[in-house]
Amino acid sequence: MQYISSDTNIWFDFYTVSCLEIPFKLPCTFIMFGEALRKEIIHPPGLISELQEKGLQTVDIDTAEFYLAEELRSRYRKISAYDAIALSIAKSRGILLVTGDNALRLAAKNEAVEVKGTIGLLDSVYEQKLIDRTEYISCLERFLSHPERRLPVDEIEKRLEMERRKEDDAYGG
Repeated sequence: MQYISSDTNIWFDFYTVSCLEIPFKLPCTFIMFGEALRKEIIHPPGLISELQEKGLQTVDIDTAEFYLAEELRSRYRKISAYDAIALSIAKSRGILLVTGDNALRLAAKNEAVEVKGTIGLLDSVYEQKLIDRTEYISCLERFLSHPERRLPVDEIEKRLEMERRKEDDAYGG
């Protein structure tokens, strides 16, 4: 079983557009430091339970991961303590990190940790044919039109345009 270390903002992204089930279609197990989950997801009520019902597993960190997180936190001042722990888990366990936090993404890249964001995670689900084209486009459009949007508009629009071109090509347009 493949494991993926996750940061909280991924879950907020999918939750706010009513697509929380989509990442859980991947044949993997999402893990997150238990304390981070409890401290960072305080609203909306019930979200933690919903995530755990869908398959998010909480994990503890060992001493080596704790010290690595401390080291990462001092090296990358723009990431939070919980971000450093998510990165520490991914790095020490040799697994993918998913986050929408830019500072954490940059730190992961600097640490040679494979990282994907919310859109990349959605792309993976679609590329593995775990959702159809209609569901993929719908989720992208929801990300684009959400009033609290924080995802890169150009990346979403690029994907929507590619899907429109595929449709035009399919119909001879």
